[in-house]
Amino acid sequence: MAIPAPDQTEQDRRILTEATVNAATQLGLTNSRLAEVIGVSDSTVSRMKRGRYHLDPGAKEWELSLLLVRLFRSLGAICAGDGAVMRQWMASHNRDLRGVPEEAIRRVDGLVEVVDYLDAHRAVA
Repeated sequence: MAIPAPDQTEQDRRILTEATVNAATQLGLTNSRLAEVIGVSDSTVSRMKRGRYHLDPGAKEWELSLLLVRLFRSLGAICAGDGAVMRQWMASHNRDLRGVPEEAIRRVDGLVEVVDYLDAHRAVA
């Protein structure tokens, strides 16, 4: 008897949730900072990490999580996947961004600006 495939939407929700948690961990973001970035509560982040909550494709958290994962992937490509270098970059002042990336991503416009900055530098690299 064949096992039915999981609903694609539920699978997508699980995959993006896991990718978001992984990106936050690799970037050195605390639960509170991740909650701020994607617009959810600290307790929701805890449930995400335990696999008891999956992001909602119809909510702002989905779009912000996609941006965070994109940031992680772009920075990872630039830093050759070195987590320590990535965390240092996130915590250091950046002249072009006029601030610390980890602080900037707390705002939606800051997250978009950091992603655009990394995408532009990734294209050059």
